[in-house]
Amino acid sequence: MDTTDRQILALLVDDGRRTYDDIGRRVALSAPAVKRRIDRLRERGSLQGFTAVIDHAALGDRTEALVELFFAPGTLLEQVARILKRHPEVVEAWSVTGEADAIARVLTEDNAGLERLIMELQRDGLVQRTRSQVVLSRLVSAARGGL
Repeated sequence: MDTTDRQILALLVDDGRRTYDDIGRRVALSAPAVKRRIDRLRERGSLQGFTAVIDHAALGDRTEALVELFFAPGTLLEQVARILKRHPEVVEAWSVTGEADAIARVLTEDNAGLERLIMELQRDGLVQRTRSQVVLSRLVSAARGGL
């Protein structure tokens, strides 16, 4: 990956709907050359896809929280993933080091929705306890910006 590839990726991160022509003008390449580079980046896995950035507050999801999950001993990561995928409010989740077994980023309509989700997660007994932090404001976002 060279400097031009990194510039192309930064432009796509900023706006995934840019045309090959627009990108080409910004990196001094022809549109077909940009397409070839993007195809190579996708083939190598450096560029995994394109996505839309959604304003969840505009859709009614006003409460964002990070929920630390503490599972029963012996719970496999596959089980953790399966449990979390059942809940559309869980938009991202990670296995982590430290005290918690996993952390989930969740979006709910309000605090009552967050409470409801936490109760549902604990219902089957595999999630033994949770610890939550409600997001007050976003200071930095990787959804926009450079690499």
